[in-house]
Amino acid sequence: MNREDNKNLILAILLSVLVFVGWTYFYGAPQMERQRQEAEMAQRQQEAQTQQEQQNIPVPGEAQMPRPEGTPDGTAEPTAPTSALPGVAIEQSRDEALRASPRVTIDTASKRGSLNLRGARIDDIILKDYQETVEPDSDNIVLLSPTGSANPYYAEFGWVGTVPGGVPDSQTLWEADRDQLTPGAPVTLTWENEAGIVFSRTVAIDNNAMFTIEDRVENTADEAVTVFPYGLVSRHGEPETIGFFILHEGLIGVLGDEGLQEYSYSNVLGASRITGNVRGTTWTDNLGGWLGITDKYWAATIIPDQATPFQGRFTVDEGGTRPIFQTDVLGQGIVVPPGETGGVTQRLFAGAKEVDVIDDYRDNYGILRFDLLIDWGWFYFITKPMFYALDFFNGLVGNFGVAILVVTVFLKIFFLPLANKSYASMAKMKAVQPEMMAIRDRYKDDRMKQQQELMDLYKREKINPVAGCWPVLIQIPVFFALYKVLFVSIEMRHAPFFGWIQDLAAPDPTSIFNLFGLLPFAVPALLTVGVWPILMGLTMFVQMKMNPEPTDPIQKAVFTWMPVIFTFLLASFPAGLVIYWAWNNFLSVLQQGYIMRRHGVKIELWDNLRKLVTREKPEPEPPKS
Repeated sequence: MNREDNKNLILAILLSVLVFVGWTYFYGAPQMERQRQEAEMAQRQQEAQTQQEQQNIPVPGEAQMPRPEGTPDGTAEPTAPTSALPGVAIEQSRDEALRASPRVTIDTASKRGSLNLRGARIDDIILKDYQETVEPDSDNIVLLSPTGSANPYYAEFGWVGTVPGGVPDSQTLWEADRDQLTPGAPVTLTWENEAGIVFSRTVAIDNNAMFTIEDRVENTADEAVTVFPYGLVSRHGEPETIGFFILHEGLIGVLGDEGLQEYSYSNVLGASRITGNVRGTTWTDNLGGWLGITDKYWAATIIPDQATPFQGRFTVDEGGTRPIFQTDVLGQGIVVPPGETGGVTQRLFAGAKEVDVIDDYRDNYGILRFDLLIDWGWFYFITKPMFYALDFFNGLVGNFGVAILVVTVFLKIFFLPLANKSYASMAKMKAVQPEMMAIRDRYKDDRMKQQQELMDLYKREKINPVAGCWPVLIQIPVFFALYKVLFVSIEMRHAPFFGWIQDLAAPDPTSIFNLFGLLPFAVPALLTVGVWPILMGLTMFVQMKMNPEPTDPIQKAVFTWMPVIFTFLLASFPAGLVIYWAWNNFLSVLQQGYIMRRHGVKIELWDNLRKLVTREKPEPEPPKS
């Protein structure tokens, strides 16, 4: 291999190492360190809250919401209510905040919680099927919480407009016709204003994550009223996020033909208002879509009537002690004549972002591009089919780890013709290597002639010199697609394999530096090298030792240390990804060995291992004439 080839090889290896080092530095290690410090952070937050209560410092509470007046073609444009300015409420525990107002309990197969009769807010949702950690006694995930608690996060629906006697607001106390909301048993809320106009709301829920909200206005006045329906999701304070560029966490929505809109918390902080396709009083721009706030695995989104135009906004209120993030939709005005009733139906998704559930809602309710609530990334056309394949085989074998092994075999079979050609070309390259070296020696002072003779050799032997790159190039998109699936899909969260791997989306928890748990001390995150990363490194080492050792000392050193470097770098990757890589390497070793034997090319594995064990030096080359 000439100097230029060595230069290109070293550059490629360095770029690969930089990618893995960057991933480890910016995501792997910080994530593990963040998890380790969660208890300490929670303690500091509790101490700060106690100090705030002792000093009687006001925190964001609930005040009378501003109610703009106007019509779509008037001078004053109606808007959805904005988050309240700081009030007088003192932060309290979540249970205390829940007891502060009358409630209707919520109980389904997947969640429990309650509906607040003060303001008719949906502000108490706990997910039964998901826990904070893999420990059996771990707490369930808390999705929504009421104002007054440490982390208010809620959904609200209602009306704005000019109505005699006013419209209900966040302080309105509604009456419920039953004390529990369950699938198949909706709750109807009613409130009558001073002018005798009756507002009613029927809230229904299914067994997964969808609320259906039907709002009605019964006009008992002597003149017509015009009301505009709204829905909002509000979150007080900036939550802890992963902060990794391949995953979006924050404000999100689809606004008609404008498509997907994504704003991280840092995007909206410092900006008084970021609009999503809100153009003055134009009501025909957004037809179909949804808006909300998303975490990695959970989300709360408002889904307006998909057949009626609406406006959508992404906002932040920084007037209090902490920012209040909000996404809201404002529907088209509804004119209700005297003696008649008008209404609208909206929906709220509040739950885990399960792929099948999201897709079913998109199809059954006709929600425009609702599947984009899950962050499949730019290469979703590869990532999503990869998920479906893994999910299918998981349904057959009952284990996502085994599904990864099965899918890897099928990928190997699918790419077998191309891989066979690549390995066959590599085998031919090895067979003619002595002749290639002779040509380089013969024309070492004439690079033009040397390249011409090499090309003639390739043509004569029917060799494609770049064919050996294809197995690696094929693996790259598969690798990243699988990584994305493991990273964003909740189905992989806390999915066990066998033995010590209880979460395929988390790194292998064992480490060689404490003898895989036999020694009673914790290993720093950057030195945690588990069983599966070691197996991956060994398979990579065997694959490299199947080929003749390079004669160039720099290239030889690179190939020697590469498995060790990749073992440490991949140790912080999700265990499912490392299992895939190790299994793929093992299959590649079998495939490459078979093809090399088939083409009569010597497998150098045992000779290279013997040299490594006995430290045997290669025989010196004969003197050149």
